[in-house]
Amino acid sequence: MTRATKAFWVIHQGLIPYGPACELQRQLVQARKARAIPDVLLLCEHPHVITQGRAGHRRNLLATERVLAQMGVSYFDTDRGGDITYHGPGQLVGYPIMRVGAIIDFLRTMERAIVSALAGEGITASGADDRPTGVWVGERKIASLGIHVARRVTTHGFAVNVDNDLTPFEWIVPCGLEGVEITSIARETGRPGGLPCFRRRIAFEFAQACGMRQRIVSRARLEAATGALVGG
Repeated sequence: MTRATKAFWVIHQGLIPYGPACELQRQLVQARKARAIPDVLLLCEHPHVITQGRAGHRRNLLATERVLAQMGVSYFDTDRGGDITYHGPGQLVGYPIMRVGAIIDFLRTMERAIVSALAGEGITASGADDRPTGVWVGERKIASLGIHVARRVTTHGFAVNVDNDLTPFEWIVPCGLEGVEITSIARETGRPGGLPCFRRRIAFEFAQACGMRQRIVSRARLEAATGALVGG
């Protein structure tokens, strides 16, 4: 393996609403395009939210927006690839803000990083192969991917079900795949509460897959580099 010499920043944002997370990504993209910061991996969780990608169909939202509002679930149309998905507490979401080459190669790189991180949890998983983009445990989907690329800089990214409630996936047709079964690390291993450990694991494996070395960066360091208050 080639020795990793290029550093990228890892930011542990914690729980952040989806709207502010999108604004944070927008600011990071501006800073990355201006070369004020290196490549970044933003790791976070979201309060209950359903998002629809560019390739999505509204028919894959099974619950009405009124019902979602009653349950405290937000809904967003987004500019990422892919169809509809759900995010919630206990699910790890990763947003790489990176300069990339071929998009499909970058998607496969993310899949490899997630597969390696899951192996560290004792879970045998695989990438898309001849199936839709994502990471699978047998026929069960455990992670979803969807990105947007503008001027070679990415936004959005991946979501791995760690210890989240899987019931909300019943409110949608996940990723537009009829009959797909959704699983999580907790369901596969029987071990709850593993998000902090898996968050560290995925940061390491992502760096390895990209041939870089990670550097954990505080919010204060990020604000100093971008010259503006970020996040929410």
